[in-house]
Amino acid sequence: MFQEVSFASEGAKLRGRHYSHAISLNPTVVMTHGTTATVSMTVDHYAEAIFAAGFDVLLYDHKNFGRSGGEPRQEINPWIQTRGYRDAVAFLRVKQPDSPIVLWGDSFSAGLALVAGALIDDIAAIVAQIPVCGVALPQGFTDDGAFEIMKEVFEIGDVAGGPEQTTGPMPVVSSDQQNTPSLLTPIQAFRWFIEHGGRHGSRWENWASRVIPETPVACNPYVTAPYLSMPVQMVVGRNDEMVHCNPEIQRAVFDRLTGEKEFVEIDGGHFGLLWHPSAEFDEAINRQIAFLSKVFESD
Repeated sequence: MFQEVSFASEGAKLRGRHYSHAISLNPTVVMTHGTTATVSMTVDHYAEAIFAAGFDVLLYDHKNFGRSGGEPRQEINPWIQTRGYRDAVAFLRVKQPDSPIVLWGDSFSAGLALVAGALIDDIAAIVAQIPVCGVALPQGFTDDGAFEIMKEVFEIGDVAGGPEQTTGPMPVVSSDQQNTPSLLTPIQAFRWFIEHGGRHGSRWENWASRVIPETPVACNPYVTAPYLSMPVQMVVGRNDEMVHCNPEIQRAVFDRLTGEKEFVEIDGGHFGLLWHPSAEFDEAINRQIAFLSKVFESD
């Protein structure tokens, strides 16, 4: 169903799967996982369904995670992961230069897809599933030149961060927040990660560090939303338990989108869409395939 591929990004090899039909002009959906997950933790089922619907797919692990290279291991950096999308698209444009490109993200990477889509030229559409848009609106300025500064940071800025901008290393999830605090605190997160990450071959590890570099403009979709003129679908979880998926901020980002857009709300909170098989998964993937089919129906 897929070919194992790799491409360079920020001094490392990112590894993933290229699902490709014989027709090279098929739209290609660039997909990656959320916080500390890997390609074999439900996102692969989304990729398989999208491929079966007639689209090509490039699914990869973020730098420092899963099968991808990079140091330090298990370090999350939003700017580095956003540049990963850029380098995945560059890889595809050499391999399939005439293929329209869609960005797809889940949770933390869904918020980053809404950033990357404005910073990478000629993105055809975006699907942002349960996107992390923030606990509150980003601090600092978000208009009046903020986007131009963001582009410069994205292209050439120093985004390494340092100890003072780093949280962890610490467990990703824990069932005992009093004695063993973790990066993600809801018990639903613990249940999902232990179930899916605990499966043989997942390459998931229950520890991580998160780096949020001090930059003039935050790596946040609220800044880029007015520059997303392509079709965008936001799929959110009703009563999402993750604090960084504040529904008011998700809606604020959606309201700033300037192109064709669709807002989909599905029961099950943050992780309902990530249990497979499930009715929530089926509803989410069917809505996503319908959206993508409509975007490309005239092609």
